[in-house]
Amino acid sequence: MKKVFLAGSTGSIGINSLNVIRELKGEFNVAALSINSNTALLQQQVIEFEPETVIINDYQAYQEFKSLGLNCKVLFGEQEMCNAAAAMEYDIFLGAIVGFAGLPAVIEAVKRGKRIALANKETLVAAGEFVKNLCRKNNAEILPVDSEHSAIFQCLVGENKESIEKIILTASGGPFREYSKSMLQSVSVEQALAHPNWKMGSKVTIDSATLMNKGLEVIEAYWLFDVEIKDIDVVIHPQSIIHSMVQYRDGSIKAQLGLPDMKLPIQYALTYPERRQNTFARANFPLIGSLSFFEPDFDKFECLKLAFDALNAGGMSTCILNAANEVAVNKFLTGDIKFVEIPNLIKNALSKIQNGICEDLESIIECDKITRRYVSEMN
Repeated sequence: MKKVFLAGSTGSIGINSLNVIRELKGEFNVAALSINSNTALLQQQVIEFEPETVIINDYQAYQEFKSLGLNCKVLFGEQEMCNAAAAMEYDIFLGAIVGFAGLPAVIEAVKRGKRIALANKETLVAAGEFVKNLCRKNNAEILPVDSEHSAIFQCLVGENKESIEKIILTASGGPFREYSKSMLQSVSVEQALAHPNWKMGSKVTIDSATLMNKGLEVIEAYWLFDVEIKDIDVVIHPQSIIHSMVQYRDGSIKAQLGLPDMKLPIQYALTYPERRQNTFARANFPLIGSLSFFEPDFDKFECLKLAFDALNAGGMSTCILNAANEVAVNKFLTGDIKFVEIPNLIKNALSKIQNGICEDLESIIECDKITRRYVSEMN
């Protein structure tokens, strides 16, 4: 029975991860759970999965949960999260914390040479070169949990890297795919949070609406699969049935298909190289009907272009992009800026903040802090 350290157990990925573990009863044991503040859901998870340790990032929530006297060790804060990742016994670290906050604990698991089931795309966006070098040094493996990267990973099984001609990431297009650029001026937070295909947390959902989510996935794909930037394409596929594709040098294309259900890539990352039987819903192609594809509009969805630009610029540009985006998205969610101002803040940060060399974790963290402070102070 493999032990899983689940970082971010009350978010959508975390909940689906526990659904998978529940489905594959007897194959996995939950060693640790971490959350920000949703202690009501955490209590249910602790009672069912009996983890040895839980880590809570919000201090008030930590105090309240500790007072319940449940049969587990209760720790507080990011540092204790890193300490637990560095010291506990587990086989798989499942990184499901959204944003830059998920990076430090992933680093500790990498240092120990663990399997990393990675849903936290910001780890590779902000620190791709550093993390990949650390993986090589410690013989750690990263298996993608994002549906798009899991699809590519599955399409590459049994193939030679030299045969790859192109990676094709699919995107639903979000709720505003058919909006004109002028219509985006007046969209509300509620409209932006209404994703047509996926149920996700608010930050990821807004990223999907701006197509920044796809931009971050482009950067993640670059580090995961060691391809040239020019060999990564994005195509809009509204049905979200084809999760991504790989085109080979002979013209053949492999695609991985399935319902838009995050349990499938989570299970594959946990059980690879095996495929386990499950009772999850299956795709019914007569009911699906047709599949359609469109070119992304880089003018209307400028965040996608900014991600490509940052990746081409190299250095700390993608760290700046990620930090600026996180702050800008939060400003939109709290009503401080309009939806169309999100790319403006990111563009400003990329042009004003010095693009340094990604030398070590400390320089990455410092770049992230400088960017957040700069964008937070922008009007």
